[in-house]
Amino acid sequence: MDSAASTTAAPLRIGLLGTGPWARNTQAPALAAHPGVELSGVWGRRAEAADALATAHGTRAYTGEEGIDALLEASDAVAFALPPDVQAPLAVRAARAGRHILMDKPVATTVDGARAVADAVAEAGVASIVFCTLRFAPETAAWIAEQTALGGWFTARAQWLGSLYAEGSTSEYADSPWRREKGGLWDVGPHALSVLIPVLGDVEHLTAAPGPADTTHLILRHSSGASSTVTLGLSAPRGAAGVEIEFRGEHGTASAPGWDGAETAFRGAVDALAETVRTGVPHACDARFGRHLTELLVAAETQARA
Repeated sequence: MDSAASTTAAPLRIGLLGTGPWARNTQAPALAAHPGVELSGVWGRRAEAADALATAHGTRAYTGEEGIDALLEASDAVAFALPPDVQAPLAVRAARAGRHILMDKPVATTVDGARAVADAVAEAGVASIVFCTLRFAPETAAWIAEQTALGGWFTARAQWLGSLYAEGSTSEYADSPWRREKGGLWDVGPHALSVLIPVLGDVEHLTAAPGPADTTHLILRHSSGASSTVTLGLSAPRGAAGVEIEFRGEHGTASAPGWDGAETAFRGAVDALAETVRTGVPHACDARFGRHLTELLVAAETQARA
């Protein structure tokens, strides 16, 4: 098959792998409504789920191993709404088939898995985006760029506490086995790190310690000389849940703004993928960055467990 890279104005054909809540609530609606995209199909392990989601958005359903190859054949790019260690080998498969990839965070929960994706993307010369919400939501993306350009930061604090597993929670995401096993460090940790790293520089030293339930605390030393603290979890009481990210430095204090939901942010990631396909210029939040996030999270998990 020929590489999917194209400079034409034709819609980018993007297939969706996955039919769970994230695919239903965010990815499929965003892809189907995007003016520059043709949703080329939906693949799912369960045929009835794939049929239902595909029908809802006017596209074709695929299932089974042969369905993956058929969807790749019908697509220029693929988006993933699958558990990380399921998506990683399929992303390698897609890249080797010449298809651009739009992955969810984390890319994988093992360094080997994340490295295989980054290597496959580099060898195939395809575009890649790893969806970290705050890097693509218009409000927060602009704010991150402003703080990066301003510089002079001394320290930062990031707190991302969800109540997914709190008493009385009815979130359908709580049924995700990988989230329950890996906790907030892996689910929301990539979001926090994707904000801190572009502003403060790469993480040169990391210390991690466990908190209550699945909570993890991080202390980070960055290449700029600044330090940051991070608190991550999915089991906070509902009254304690929330997201706060703050930088402090020579210009004062800057706090992250709110953003308009995951679907809007995902449309921003689709735009970034299309721009990378068009220009050939890699995005900062690509498979290489996804690999680095996995390396940091593995190091943090190892420390916290010890």
